[in-house]
Amino acid sequence: MDEGGVGREYRKRRRQPRTQLLLLGLLLMNAFVQTGRVSGDRGGGVRWGPPVMALLMAGAIARIVLEQFRARTRVTAAGITAQGPVRARSWAWAEVYDIRVEHAPRGSGRAAPQWLTYLYDFQGRRFLLPHLDDWQVDDPYAEVAELCLAAAPLRSLTWERRPDVEERILRGAVRRRAWTWGAYGTIAVFCLMFVTDIWRVAVGRPDHPFLFMVCVPLASGVALAAVLDRYWSTRPPRSPARQP
Repeated sequence: MDEGGVGREYRKRRRQPRTQLLLLGLLLMNAFVQTGRVSGDRGGGVRWGPPVMALLMAGAIARIVLEQFRARTRVTAAGITAQGPVRARSWAWAEVYDIRVEHAPRGSGRAAPQWLTYLYDFQGRRFLLPHLDDWQVDDPYAEVAELCLAAAPLRSLTWERRPDVEERILRGAVRRRAWTWGAYGTIAVFCLMFVTDIWRVAVGRPDHPFLFMVCVPLASGVALAAVLDRYWSTRPPRSPARQP
């Protein structure tokens, strides 16, 4: 530590499990192979599948590598800098409303951090602080509590909650929850449309892969997210801030 106890940097300390990386590689490779087979079965049809899958695979791998070696969170007396895989974002202490440790989204599993740390600004927006989690820090909640205590003299404002900002934070939580369930709905409809398209081919009817597996799932997901967003706006979820 330096700068009066507030200076610190959070970087990758624990490596990604090899089994997780191997599984990800196998899934990506299988998706690429299956896409090539489908394109080949269509004969003279459009063969954009393999190139698109290759680009998606390259993008996914590049993001994982950059996340592991570039992402970090740096804290100084001037403020906080969150370095992501590509870009960095900085906040002066006067721009920081709160720093909170929250439970990771459902579905992340034990192969990923269970507790993540977010910075909230005075507009209610939240930003992930890379590697300030239970994988890289033994006790992220205690670490954040110590960090906030050390940073208190550097702020012109206290860490007290403000009702207007809390309302914006809660509204953002509702929106994220709605779009998360919209994404789940998109996946469910995609699976249903995939089976439907295969059935149409089996019975000799014309298939419409773009309509069934792109347009319908996306439209369904957006519609579900909009409905849930409106519904949960009147029944907001519990505050997203939790303690491990």
